[in-house]
Amino acid sequence: MSATRTTLRSVGVAVRAMVAFTVILGLGYTLLITGIGQLALPWQANGSLQRDASGAVVGSALIGQSWTDADGEALPEYFQSRPSAAGDGYDGGASSGSNWGPENADLIAAIEERKAAIAELEGVSPDEIPADAVTASASGLDPHISPAYALLQVPRVAEARGLPEQDVRELVESMIQSRDLGILGEPRVNVLELNLALDARNQD
Repeated sequence: MSATRTTLRSVGVAVRAMVAFTVILGLGYTLLITGIGQLALPWQANGSLQRDASGAVVGSALIGQSWTDADGEALPEYFQSRPSAAGDGYDGGASSGSNWGPENADLIAAIEERKAAIAELEGVSPDEIPADAVTASASGLDPHISPAYALLQVPRVAEARGLPEQDVRELVESMIQSRDLGILGEPRVNVLELNLALDARNQD
């Protein structure tokens, strides 16, 4: 009988501890961190959502997206993102690269096809096209492009929008983000933020 009571007592202690820690760590900690996030960093905590001039959510600063028409053709008035191998493209639920090695025939063919398409769109030589314009990132969700790729697109975007090329170039240069902490990563341009800035300029 004593052994049974000891066992029941031990089980009771274990159950109470499990319930207590579930409430404290599973609920209390989650609510605490959520509250801190909402108070200290509300934009980041809610997905770094970007809105257009009307206030409608048009994307996230953390996830790339396509700037094409219903037929998949590049919209000339917008800067284009780098390619994506995530699902059907920029799919947050299927983040992935192509996993093709540098000598993979399919990857080489895809790069050559993209080079030809971009060269025709931008009116430049294929040799002028930066690597990030024709290769997908490891996540397939990269929202940034290199300054070189952004500047390559300036003449086409300026012409499509009827803006002075120098004005568009200066806008791109003003939106180049430097390396994190001065040493991490590479200089980059957020495509969504840049296109929203262009839309706002056209509306002025």
